[in-house]
Amino acid sequence: MIFLFLNRKMGQTLSEPVTTKISATCRDDNYLVGSSCMQGWRIKMEDCHVHILSLPDDPGTSFFAVYDGHGGATTSQHAGKHLHEYITKTDEYKEGKIIEAMQQGFLQLDKAMQSDSAMKTIRSGTTVIACLIKDNILYCANAGDSRAVACVCGEVVPLSRDHKPSLTEERTRIEAAGGWVQFNRVNGHLALSRALGDFMFKDNKSKNQEEQIVTAFPEVQKHNITEDWEFVILACDGIWDVMSSSEVIEFIRNYIATLKNFDKPIYPDEICEELLDHCLAPDALMGTGCDNMTVVLVCFLHGKPSTFLELQCQRPSKDQSQGTETRREENIMFDDEGGEEEEDEDGDGDGDD
Repeated sequence: MIFLFLNRKMGQTLSEPVTTKISATCRDDNYLVGSSCMQGWRIKMEDCHVHILSLPDDPGTSFFAVYDGHGGATTSQHAGKHLHEYITKTDEYKEGKIIEAMQQGFLQLDKAMQSDSAMKTIRSGTTVIACLIKDNILYCANAGDSRAVACVCGEVVPLSRDHKPSLTEERTRIEAAGGWVQFNRVNGHLALSRALGDFMFKDNKSKNQEEQIVTAFPEVQKHNITEDWEFVILACDGIWDVMSSSEVIEFIRNYIATLKNFDKPIYPDEICEELLDHCLAPDALMGTGCDNMTVVLVCFLHGKPSTFLELQCQRPSKDQSQGTETRREENIMFDDEGGEEEEDEDGDGDGDD
């Protein structure tokens, strides 16, 4: 029998974790993709994720995303089904303006949900970390504190920035819209400052969508993909609260490199499962490692056999080959004056507990 407990940092947790995983894998000539998600210690699963090798509205373009829901799974599931459709249907997308298309796709989906009689009253929200790859260019859009990181020649390349209320520009927008930041949370409640949904923070009639206390407007990065790109990892904060970006990259790269030694093929879904198990807390009192966990791993094949990737991961990183210490990316937040911002004192980074 499983009982419920109240954890100060995480809200309600189970007496034992649900470790059953839902995993999947797919591939084509360019990508070998795996995913896995696990409920863990939480009383329900609120995450959603997608991996689409070829978009129906734009064949040859790929889309990968993780949606970390809070206050229920309604918003994350709806966004998972429809966000890529909203992006590809924008005028900006048809004009080849992909960054603007992703930004407008986020805002248009959010507006449609807020206008829907059934969804506008639901007090749930979701982060979004989404990578769209078109013509060998990767566009990464982020709203919230899920994260995407690339491994390029063994080096960590951040593809997003965590949106926390303690960031100066986020706090400025929050306060200008009539909100406040308390305990590093929006109105003392929400531990992230951008999201789809959360319409209780989007009711200032004098402000546009980008200016609300919590906004769905994403930051978008653009990167050219070369043969040095090994893989990209997208994950919710259930992973990043436990491991740093550099630790996750090292974990995955070492796993792939070891496969070559035993002449084993790459199963990216199994790598994701190993990562989830590694991050799961042994008990619910630890705080970190007690959240829902979702991971999408996108391995770049560049039209070659997967053994090419295995060989790449066995090579020293660029920094290591030059005899210097590998750069460690901790996604540390800085204010406008260059000072380091405070971390979330609860350390959980969750939405609304």
